[in-house]
Amino acid sequence: MNVPNYQKELEKLLAKIEQSEKEGGEAPSLFLHSCCAPCSSYVLKYLRSYFKITVFYYNPNISEQEEYRKRVEEQKRLIGIYNAEAEESKAFYPIEIVEGDYEPEVFFALTKEHRDCPEGGERCFLCYELRLRKTAEHAAAAGFDYFATTLSISPLKNAAKLNEIGERLAQEIGVKWLPADFKKKEGYKQSIELSREYGLYRQNYCGCVYSRR
Repeated sequence: MNVPNYQKELEKLLAKIEQSEKEGGEAPSLFLHSCCAPCSSYVLKYLRSYFKITVFYYNPNISEQEEYRKRVEEQKRLIGIYNAEAEESKAFYPIEIVEGDYEPEVFFALTKEHRDCPEGGERCFLCYELRLRKTAEHAAAAGFDYFATTLSISPLKNAAKLNEIGERLAQEIGVKWLPADFKKKEGYKQSIELSREYGLYRQNYCGCVYSRR
């Protein structure tokens, strides 16, 4: 089976948006699910001149509340840095953030039958869909043009599966999916460099107890 080149699809879309804005069109809105500040660092920098972005921080897979709060605050700090840059340069759109509910019980109920599943398997796919579905529902309800996730920047995340789920939810819920594989064009490498530049807290596991184990 031929897997689409999601990076090329994204680049084509960005070129259309850029041309539309040159002709006086308004920037589209993007409801962007973020798993953490480090992963969003490159994605936000990449997309902030094309979209009016609202970051959606919804990650019930993070098992420990202290860890969850630490990641939320780091996400907000990064957005503050980027908004200061936008204010100074006037070249980017300011970024907003919506914090979703912290409900690890939802994640555990969904994945309890897959606790012994290998990392990167069916349990992770259920987790992808949980977070993307919530993102799509919020995006549609609030009238956003697109929804997306930062998750594909990680070499450990299955970009093809993320895009498959995103496209299916787009059809089901009625809001456009932004195709992407953000690890391309050295996106992951750039996220590490940006994390170092801004002193971002980088965790070494996705957040769930199964990953940590």
